[in-house]
Amino acid sequence: MYCAGDKMHRPLSTPSASYSFTARLRILNRPGMLAKVLKTIARLEGDPGAVDVVQAERDFKVRDLTVAARDEAHASAMLKAIRRLKGIEVLHVSDRVFLLHLGGKIRIQNKISLTTRDALSMAYTPGVARVCLAIAEDKHRAKQLTIKRNSVAVVSDGSAILGLGNLGPEAAMPVMEGKAMLFKEFGDIDAYPICLNTQDSDEVVRVVKWIAPGFGGINLEDISAPRCFEIERRLRAELDIPVFHDDQHGTAVVVLAATLNALRLVKRPLARTRIVVQGAGAAGAAVIRMLLAAGACSLVCCDRQGIIGRHRLPELDPSKAWLAQHTNPEGLTGDIVEACTGAHLYIGVSGPGALPVRALRRMARDPIVFALANPVPEIMPEIAARYARIVATGRSDYPNQINNVLAFPGIFRGALDARARQITEAMKVAAARAIAGAIADDELSEEYIVPSVFNKQVAHHVARAVEAEARRSNQQVPRQPEKEIPQ
Repeated sequence: MYCAGDKMHRPLSTPSASYSFTARLRILNRPGMLAKVLKTIARLEGDPGAVDVVQAERDFKVRDLTVAARDEAHASAMLKAIRRLKGIEVLHVSDRVFLLHLGGKIRIQNKISLTTRDALSMAYTPGVARVCLAIAEDKHRAKQLTIKRNSVAVVSDGSAILGLGNLGPEAAMPVMEGKAMLFKEFGDIDAYPICLNTQDSDEVVRVVKWIAPGFGGINLEDISAPRCFEIERRLRAELDIPVFHDDQHGTAVVVLAATLNALRLVKRPLARTRIVVQGAGAAGAAVIRMLLAAGACSLVCCDRQGIIGRHRLPELDPSKAWLAQHTNPEGLTGDIVEACTGAHLYIGVSGPGALPVRALRRMARDPIVFALANPVPEIMPEIAARYARIVATGRSDYPNQINNVLAFPGIFRGALDARARQITEAMKVAAARAIAGAIADDELSEEYIVPSVFNKQVAHHVARAVEAEARRSNQQVPRQPEKEIPQ
């Protein structure tokens, strides 16, 4: 049976590898039989991929057929139709996503081989004791003599996993493992998934402080708002290593980069751009703060109850109260349709289907739409493209993917290299400008306002920009004089 482990049941408009499966088929060895299978898949709008022969017999051939579907129901419908074909037997079906996750996605690997007695005695006892004593004498040497100099803890309590909600620490592990993979692939940083079995903010802060000596930085991930704001604020105040809540700041950095390039394309200055942000959670608040810091003047934010403004101050928590006081200068009221009237740029960080077409129709000429809810955006790109000049999403199967991986590996690489105490707003703006600058004027187009996530030069440019800003603003921890190796 096709694995039904993912409970989202949110339809995608086009087939995706995230819902792909491999079916092992025993097919009658006659001309045209495989074509019947492929025709059935095409009729149901599936996307067939590799076809591999596993076994060939006189009367039958066994083939592995890979197919991408829109969702679980779509995959099940295709398999049901294939099973009805005469001369076709479905022997086994594997969900490719679950296969990829078997046993986890990361592992620890030694930097040296322990193949001799000398190597063992130096890497472990008794030789390691001398290194322990050296660090005890000067704890700053931990950054020189341990993995601390290149390590980040990816910490979550599972309270806000992707767009799925509060699923708990065990369910958070696959996301944190994936984050660790991205740190290594794009920033050459050793990151470790740490999922906490508590959602008490005091305990989260306490635990992170306890484990901080072993890490050069802390990446907070998938922690619900408004708790994430308090947790990050307290940890930033109490630790001397960078603390970065990627759901807020990583998204904001890439959104600013995309905004700068989209406005460069339409030749509109940021200060004269009317912007609507739908979603007042962690990402929405950080996006607004960064846009304001970069020079935006006309910003309106909407939550589920509509436009946020001073008229709603009595009902708002501290985070939304800040938004009410720093956005909506015209005092607008109403829903998302009213907010979008005359707007040049829409940024969605809310949920599936949150932007109605009638709101998009009310936007100014040549509107820009960033629909970033993932995997199902606020409005599907195919629909938005009928009205908008530029469309971006958070998905990899459409152009202009606004993906945090463009930001956080390079930001942490630069912060670690500078031995920075914190990641400041100026460092984040420097990162955004470095990302935007990765696309030359003659490369910029409606379908290319952010660089590819696979362009590893982006992380390098971001790292150098962040490191330079950290040193310029004197954020780095003073380097201790390198001591001679004990005799």
